[in-house]
Amino acid sequence: MVKIMIINNRRNELLKRNEVVFKIFHENSPTPPRLEIRNELARMLKTDVEKVYVRKVETMTGLQVAIGEAHVYDSPEQARMIEPEHIIRRNSPKKEEG
Repeated sequence: MVKIMIINNRRNELLKRNEVVFKIFHENSPTPPRLEIRNELARMLKTDVEKVYVRKVETMTGLQVAIGEAHVYDSPEQARMIEPEHIIRRNSPKKEEG
């Protein structure tokens, strides 16, 4: 079972986003995938998943705890203007090849 706890939620008015620092407790399971974390953060913050971008997730060595950072924008358009392309790709579902 995965449990996410928000440690810090700071507003950046200039970039029209909230900068969230969170801790993930994932006992007896690997670090959850970025998309799962993104969906859970959107649910917790009562916002659209398209506005949430997970920037980084680091599992602490020897522990089943990870620390992460995410940006929650006021609009999806604002997010696409500011977030780097590689972060947007990492937060998108894998495209089916066919």
